[in-house]
Amino acid sequence: MDKNSVPVIAIDGPSASGKGTVAKQVSEKLGFHYLDSGSLYRLVALVATHTGVHLSDEKGLSNIAQNLNVTFKGKEIWLGGEDVADIIRTEKCGNRASKVATYLQVRKALLDRQRAFRQSPGLVAEGRDMCSVVFPDAALKIFLFASVETRTERRYKQLMEKGVDVNIESILQDIRERDARDSSRSVAPLKQGIDSSFIDTTLLSISESVSEILRRYTEICAKNI
Repeated sequence: MDKNSVPVIAIDGPSASGKGTVAKQVSEKLGFHYLDSGSLYRLVALVATHTGVHLSDEKGLSNIAQNLNVTFKGKEIWLGGEDVADIIRTEKCGNRASKVATYLQVRKALLDRQRAFRQSPGLVAEGRDMCSVVFPDAALKIFLFASVETRTERRYKQLMEKGVDVNIESILQDIRERDARDSSRSVAPLKQGIDSSFIDTTLLSISESVSEILRRYTEICAKNI
């Protein structure tokens, strides 16, 4: 199968909107590959922290992006012989990744790596610019949204379940700041494309969100028969 003909479901949306969990379950239901694009920016931020590269150093950050020695194995993310899956999920790393993602050279360096995930039988990719930049020809484009209050509660519950001592007000502030940064950046800003389907998950469970995406994908497939 030609790589460009491999079907892609692209899911964009703001921080803590449920993209990761929903996209992962959709990929499992369909037997598709899965791309968490945000993990790549988090990895760049993590390496920068470990190597002393400042978050204002675009060239240094792009060099890190070009030379990431990372392997994805299920839920494990191996970086230089260490599983860093949990480390990159911290709020601190997420905020740093949001700053890293504002740089054009970093995004260019990671573009081919993201597109390499497009393999048969299909791919579910989630992030901020999957629909507009990385996979503009995706079979289905989704913009997943939830109110900032709902996203804050979800992130708070998620962190508490992991045993992380967090303050809900600080999470709310972090999410608002990340929304503003992601939406206002000059390169690939977070926004709903005119050809993306909108899904508000504020009042939806994970399973309901997954079912809705599967329903829309099934409809598209039926039309193309």
